[in-house]
Amino acid sequence: MLRFKIKEMIAKKEFEESRRITIAEVAEAAGIHRMTLSKLINQKGYNTGTETLDGLCKYFNCSVADIVEYIPAEE
Repeated sequence: MLRFKIKEMIAKKEFEESRRITIAEVAEAAGIHRMTLSKLINQKGYNTGTETLDGLCKYFNCSVADIVEYIPAEE
């Protein structure tokens, strides 16, 4: 399963810039719908496309590995 580390990235950016960052702000700047971002943050196992990841990488100025973590499924 893939886990999206968007909350952590928002918290890091808030700390670096010493300001509050909203989900709406991230979504608009990344060029994705706010509901899509909300689902990435809150729904376990949510599926998304590469355009969404590209927009988030541009906004956070990071690599995909900074946003997505692979968690092996428990058997």
